[in-house]
Amino acid sequence: MKLFGTDGVRGKAGEVITPFLSMNLAMAFGECIPKKTGKILVGKDTRRSGYMIENAIVSGLTAIGFDVIQIGPMPTPAIAFLTEDMRCDGGIMISASHNPYYDNGIKFFDSEGNKLSQDIEKQIEKRYFENNFELKTNKEIGKSKRIDDVIGRYIVHIKSSFPKHLNLNGLRVVLDTANGAAYKVAPTIFNELGADVITINDNPNGFNINLNAGAMHPEMLASKVREYRADIGFAFDGDADRLVVVDEKGNIVDGDKLLGALAYYLHKKNKLRNNAIAVTVMSNGGLEEFLKQYGIKVYRSAVGDKYVLEVMKKYDLNFGGEQSGHIIFSDYAKTGDGLVSALQSVAYLIESGKKASEAFNLFELYPQVQTSIVVSQKPPLEKIDGAKNILKEVEKEGYRHLVRYSGTENKLRLLVEGKDNKKAKELLDKLTKFFKSKLV
Repeated sequence: MKLFGTDGVRGKAGEVITPFLSMNLAMAFGECIPKKTGKILVGKDTRRSGYMIENAIVSGLTAIGFDVIQIGPMPTPAIAFLTEDMRCDGGIMISASHNPYYDNGIKFFDSEGNKLSQDIEKQIEKRYFENNFELKTNKEIGKSKRIDDVIGRYIVHIKSSFPKHLNLNGLRVVLDTANGAAYKVAPTIFNELGADVITINDNPNGFNINLNAGAMHPEMLASKVREYRADIGFAFDGDADRLVVVDEKGNIVDGDKLLGALAYYLHKKNKLRNNAIAVTVMSNGGLEEFLKQYGIKVYRSAVGDKYVLEVMKKYDLNFGGEQSGHIIFSDYAKTGDGLVSALQSVAYLIESGKKASEAFNLFELYPQVQTSIVVSQKPPLEKIDGAKNILKEVEKEGYRHLVRYSGTENKLRLLVEGKDNKKAKELLDKLTKFFKSKLV
């Protein structure tokens, strides 16, 4: 059985993510990482189930001899940063990111604040299922302590990513913290940098995380930006590793347009390493065409910010992201960080001298059409008779396609992208009929 998905282990709290799984998974993690300082950092978002999971994790780690530092609700990227900054052997974040409150998950980081490789994840899974952990006795049993003031370290770190010659004086910003992990830290940072800050969805009660709020539901943010006549709005998801931007007119900025604007900004400041960026296979071809005129190369990865980061490391890049809002500035963060992305976005806005509706609208997107098919089986696509030929036909027409199985459902997802919407729909219909005949 496979435990790890694209971003840690995730499922319904109390059903999939139980105290027993949490404790054993923590022990497996502890026994698979190098033990140097004997400390592991544990943070969480604002879900009620976080208490249950946190206590189970602490129990497991102390049972195998680790000392645990508990820091309470903090963004996922803060755990990555603080794990390295506080010289811990590893870090654990309890969060199901943008999922509803009844889900939860466990994400792991190594001593340098990096997400784990697939090889390490396989080792942890193997150890988990072996279920014969080396429990300590006597003075070798670990201890835990809760520290509530580490938020200051993270705030200083985030503010250092903002250009020192700029400030946010006179800028009105609306923040939607999704009743999640950024509910304290996000308004603090923007206030300290001088912005006129209006914060919404910043009263977590354990059950309202992501509920009609934040990056997954930016409609409320859009209406508040218009109501308060703000210059810009930022929405974070439950663990604050994702960002959605709303311009002064209340329009949601497309994720690829945001990536394009930020890549252009770094390029103009000569801060785009190797003049290239990493995006996923989901990113629009219009982004690639826009960046090409500045000589910026685009590398593509599988879906998931973890895979974007792998491509960034492979080609020595310092910028990349997903159209969903996971954006990685590796000069400042080891993973997607919504707060770093928000500060870089607002720095670009100020230096552009434009309104947000102009600054983040530098190119047109290619029409994209997509659908999904419920399938009864998931054979490898390359082994389906005739699949290669029909996909080549789409490519010959000059259109990009993406055909992949869902990682969580019995579905085949189909996407066709090109310059003409009508033609793209025709090609999508052709692909849909073909794969239905083979898989349904």
